[in-house]
Amino acid sequence: MNETRPIGLAAAARAEGPAVLPRYLLLFVLLFLGWGVLSPFLPAVLALQGASASEVGLLLGMGTALRLFAMPVAGAVADRTGAPRQVLALALLGAAVSVLCYGMVGGGAMLLLVGVAHALATAPVGPLPDALAVRAAAGPRRLDYGVVRGAGAAAFIAASTAAGLAVAAAGSPRIVLWLNAGLFVLAAGAALRLPRPAITPVPSPRTASGAGSVRALLRLAEFRRLVLVSGLIQGSHAFYAGFAVLGWQAAGIGPGSIGLLWSLSVAAEVLVFLLLGRRLLGRLGVGGTCALAAAAGLLRWSAMALDAPVALLVPMQLLHGLTFAAQHMAAMAVLARLAPDRLGGTAQALLASLGTGLFTAVLLLASGALYERIGLGGFWAMAALCALAVPLARGLPGREG
Repeated sequence: MNETRPIGLAAAARAEGPAVLPRYLLLFVLLFLGWGVLSPFLPAVLALQGASASEVGLLLGMGTALRLFAMPVAGAVADRTGAPRQVLALALLGAAVSVLCYGMVGGGAMLLLVGVAHALATAPVGPLPDALAVRAAAGPRRLDYGVVRGAGAAAFIAASTAAGLAVAAAGSPRIVLWLNAGLFVLAAGAALRLPRPAITPVPSPRTASGAGSVRALLRLAEFRRLVLVSGLIQGSHAFYAGFAVLGWQAAGIGPGSIGLLWSLSVAAEVLVFLLLGRRLLGRLGVGGTCALAAAAGLLRWSAMALDAPVALLVPMQLLHGLTFAAQHMAAMAVLARLAPDRLGGTAQALLASLGTGLFTAVLLLASGALYERIGLGGFWAMAALCALAVPLARGLPGREG
């Protein structure tokens, strides 16, 4: 019996045609506009809806934990059906509906239920766009992943800045829910407009099964080390994502300034994605780039644990270009080399779930208790994770593949 599947990287890229870059740019810009308006102020929305600091950590951590299971399933479904665009579009529409429900319920069981629905809907939204873009980047047309991802990061800057102004104008952070929903609906349409991936019969359904794909990837020592290093470095952002805004608010920093601080961090992402990322990988390799990202995280979180003044927060936010973007580009370089085209969605989802997702879920759950007990001193735990990641990162390949 014949099934259909994405064919090899080169043939898939040829099938996508010449209009690859504008379509991917549109998708990533809309996606990151949506994330940009929501991410800085979601903890504040949850607190406004009656959640305590521990409950905010529980909700955010629970959402990340649910994505651990939902992301590999979504990636496997996308790979097996050869329909990653449709899977992504459905997820975006579900995310748009569920995020609006946050503003309609109070604390307790209903808020938890909405959190579950939103987590399941957003699970494919992270790995599938990257899987599609990495596939296109490996073909003869050479879509520049850094340009596409950098454009998304630039959109995040504009969105987080606008979100701070919108919250100040509306007098409530709930406005970001409507902004996020509208942008994700537009992104769903953009996902369906991506070039259709070419498909071909699967030669061996047994080896192409979802479980077989996961086992094949986990047998690779390099992939396992990448999962661990990514988890430590990317997971160290958990306390920042969950409680930096609440800490800044408690310190008297206004919403406009908070939006600008988030924008500075993503401006550093843009610089790395567009200009520095490839140079770092070419000079330091994957291992060296990840070690540099971990060292930057050690410095960044240590400074923020000291309840740094705004003047010191500015350069610490700029280190985000290394702690996030540089490590992310290094991980994409490894996946482009290790993961066959037919496993692209599964590899992205597995890295996002077992690496970033698992660590972030556990750390978000712990972050609520840390913040209640020691406030921004919880950043010391994040600094310790980055210190652990430095020697592990150096064991990754010395040069980009």
